[in-house]
Amino acid sequence: MRILHVINSTTPTGGGPIESIIQANRVLSAQGHVFEIVCVDTPDSPWLSDLPIKTTALGPARGKYRYSPRLLPWLRREAHRFDCVIVHGIWLHPSLAVWSALRGSSIPYFVYVHGLLDPVFRQVFPLKHLYKTLSWKLVERRIVRDAQAVFFTCEEERNLAARSFKPYQVNAAIVPYCVGEPPGDPEVQKRAFLSRFPELHAKRSMLFLSRLHPKKGCDLLLSAFAQFAAADPALHLVMAGPDSVGWRKSLEQEARSVGIEGRISWTGMLSGDLKWGAFRSAEVFVLPSHQENFGIAVVEALACGTPVLISKRINIWREIADDRAGLVEEDSLAGTKALLRKWLGLSQTEFNGTRKRALACFAKRFQSEKAAETLLRALGNRNPPYVG
Repeated sequence: MRILHVINSTTPTGGGPIESIIQANRVLSAQGHVFEIVCVDTPDSPWLSDLPIKTTALGPARGKYRYSPRLLPWLRREAHRFDCVIVHGIWLHPSLAVWSALRGSSIPYFVYVHGLLDPVFRQVFPLKHLYKTLSWKLVERRIVRDAQAVFFTCEEERNLAARSFKPYQVNAAIVPYCVGEPPGDPEVQKRAFLSRFPELHAKRSMLFLSRLHPKKGCDLLLSAFAQFAAADPALHLVMAGPDSVGWRKSLEQEARSVGIEGRISWTGMLSGDLKWGAFRSAEVFVLPSHQENFGIAVVEALACGTPVLISKRINIWREIADDRAGLVEEDSLAGTKALLRKWLGLSQTEFNGTRKRALACFAKRFQSEKAAETLLRALGNRNPPYVG
C-alpha cells in the first residue's frame, strides 16, 4: 500500500503521533508498504532532514488554526498517488483540507483523533469548549462522520470520545500507536546516560519523561516527591523533557521552596541512547498526567522493563492495572502521593515481579509488529463510512 500521512507538524517534540508514524514505517516498509508525509511545517525546519520518510512541508502555516493555502491544492493534485490517507488530529486546517479534497472521491481517508475528543477538556478549558462546540456542529462532525474510520488508540479513548459532542456518528476502530522496541545495547545506554548525569550514580531514580506542561501533572509530582524524599537519601527525581510552555523556571522555584532542588535533575529533552538510558537506569517511571490519549512514554518504559506509576487520566491505565505492570491512582496530589507511598512500600520480591510484568505487558499489548498489523487491517477495511 501507498499511505499518505497528513499532520500539522513533524517536530519530535510533538510526541506520540510522529513517533508512531516513524515506528510503523520501520515495520511496514520492510513488507513493501510506502509511507509519505505532508505537513505544514516551514520547509527549513531543522528536524525535517532527520525524518526517515519522504516529507513535503507546505508551511509556514498561519495562526493557531495552522492554515496553509498550499495544502488543499497539493492534496487535490497528489492524492491519486496513494491508496489511502491518514490525517492526524482535528480542530486544525489539515483535517478540513483532507475532507475537502477527498469527500466524494474513491480514495478513503482515516482520522486519528489523538485524544482531542476527551471530555476532560470541557472542564479544563470551558471557554475553548464553547468555540469547539460551534466548530463541531459546523465542520468537525462531518470530518469524522465521513471518514472511512476514526482511529482510537485504546478502548478508554474510544469510550470517552463518545461523551464529548453531539451529534456523534463515527465508524470507530481501535488502532494502537506503534511503539518501537528499544534499540541498542542496554548497558551502553545506561553508561551513556549516567556519564552525562553523574549525580545519578547509585541513586534510586524516579523518571518523569514528557513535556514540562501543566497537563502532565509536574507540579503534583514535585509536591508528592517532597513528602517522601527525606525517607531515603538515595531517592532522586529525574525531570526529562522539553520546556514546551516556559514552565521550568516556576517548577524549579517550587522545588527550592520545599527544599528538594538538590534531589532533582532537569535533563531537557532526551533522545537516542540518552533517552533509552534514562528508562533503563530508572527504578520506576512516573506520569501523573491529567490527560493522555495513549501515553507513548509509558509504553517505552514498559518495553525497558521499567514499572510505571500513572494516573487514571492516561487512557491505557486499565491495561496497566490488569497486567499489574505498575500502579494507578487519580490525577490529584493525594493520588500522586499514594503512587509514591505504595511504590516505596514494595518488597524486593514485589519490585522484581513488577519489572517482569512490565516487560510482559509490553509484549502482550504494545509490541510494534502487532500494532502495525492492526493498522494494516484497519486500512484494508472497506466498509462504507457513516452517511447521514
